[in-house]
Amino acid sequence: MTTCPDTAVSALVDPILEERLAGCIQVIPGVVSTYRWQGKIQRDPEHIVLCKTPEDRLEVLLNRLLELHPYEIPELAVVAVDGVLPAYGQWLHDVTRPDTGP
Repeated sequence: MTTCPDTAVSALVDPILEERLAGCIQVIPGVVSTYRWQGKIQRDPEHIVLCKTPEDRLEVLLNRLLELHPYEIPELAVVAVDGVLPAYGQWLHDVTRPDTGP
């Protein structure tokens, strides 16, 4: 999970999907993040970006997000999932393989 400004959504989402680092990305628009940055309280409109990937692709995904992200220190939070529908898990695995999958 990360957050980003509207102008960065395509720059993050498209390469991640093209490079098969995630099988599905959901963008939730319309949030306002309030945080302290450089000694000041900031309020910025952002989008929440949820990238779904299997655990064995996580490190590569995180490194690529760091390369693509416009923020100096982006929020990159990993939310572990205890289980998914087996067919969904298989699909996610298949579509994140560099040489296989639908």
